[in-house]
Amino acid sequence: MTSIRSPQQLGDALRVARKQIGLTQPQLALAAGVGVRFIVDLEAGKPTLRLENVLRVIDALGGEIQVSGLPSVAAGDQREGGDHGA
Repeated sequence: MTSIRSPQQLGDALRVARKQIGLTQPQLALAAGVGVRFIVDLEAGKPTLRLENVLRVIDALGGEIQVSGLPSVAAGDQREGGDHGA
């Protein structure tokens, strides 16, 4: 597991994973359904990328995101777009 605390660390980790799998940036872009420019920006650590597309790239690489240090959320307590302050 890799600890990620910045966009640059995420980009570096994804670049290493892509290269270990043997994919080019265009191949990864195609597999994730994003543009090559998105992959370039992601690997460069651009901090303003769309999270949905970042998750698609991680999935295309066979990875997943796990969050630690936060309270657990029971399956019944998850809300999409719900009240974030209550």
